[in-house]
Amino acid sequence: MITTKNIENSNSATPAILTIGTFDGVHLGHKKIIKKLVKSAKEKKLRSCILTFFPHPRNFLSKSNDLKMINTIREKKEILDELGVDELIIQEFNDKFSNLSANEFIRHLLKFCEIKEIIVGFNHKFGKDREAGIDELKVYGKKYGFDVMEIDAFDINQINISSTKIRNAIGAGEVELCNEYLGYNFSIDGNIVKGKSIGKKIGFPTANIRVEENYKILPKNGVYFVSCKIKNIQKFGMMNIGFNPTFGNKKLTIEVNIFDFNQDVYGENIKIEFIKFIRNEIKFQNIDELIKQIKIDRETCKSYMNSTYNN
Repeated sequence: MITTKNIENSNSATPAILTIGTFDGVHLGHKKIIKKLVKSAKEKKLRSCILTFFPHPRNFLSKSNDLKMINTIREKKEILDELGVDELIIQEFNDKFSNLSANEFIRHLLKFCEIKEIIVGFNHKFGKDREAGIDELKVYGKKYGFDVMEIDAFDINQINISSTKIRNAIGAGEVELCNEYLGYNFSIDGNIVKGKSIGKKIGFPTANIRVEENYKILPKNGVYFVSCKIKNIQKFGMMNIGFNPTFGNKKLTIEVNIFDFNQDVYGENIKIEFIKFIRNEIKFQNIDELIKQIKIDRETCKSYMNSTYNN
């Protein structure tokens, strides 16, 4: 997959079928659109192209980073590449771009991309202040010579999937629901850094993880059963996100106790997939109570691991 920064630099040598959106999470609803895009492009011998935006328009327009993303740019690229997309255009969402009217946006797009068809979801909006929708897009299609395909809403158990609902599930620690919506396990990745070695001192050594992208959403504080990939080795473990209140820490930490693993991994990259929420973060009266609870957490995780993955 080719990755291009901004519409002006698009690989315009081949006519394309395009879809447009932020596609945060690349969830099951998004995949319905993207799979149709890729299939149609192959059948019509066209280039499958996705136009997305960074930063997220909502964050840019509100001048904040309050809206955290389900995927980093790197994660989104990996997922879209696996789905067979030919080109991903990452448009910088800035003052100039945000002020394009719907007509100006379409004309700007067609100036640099030969678009034969645009595929969008039923609720797609575009142009300054989201002024235009699917009906206006069809009018522009007739005017400028491209087809428009509308994809209906996609439901699971009659619940409309959206990136907002997935973010809410992650924020509530409902990672199983989140994973159901996504169609894959929500994950984070980062570098393993030195911590205070508290886990090692109490018999549960942990890898402390630093996530570089500050726009990445994290699940709520607590303990999770997770899958870990490090040095191309796949292992299970239990993760804690929080402030270690028993020790009075003021800084949020992300640390994972990897089962059946004993290697020096400082400086290595690690990918963590969230599988199940175990419990909320607790402030214990003393270290002995903490150790007792961690042992229970480990047994809970291993019991779930054995019953779910070792059958």
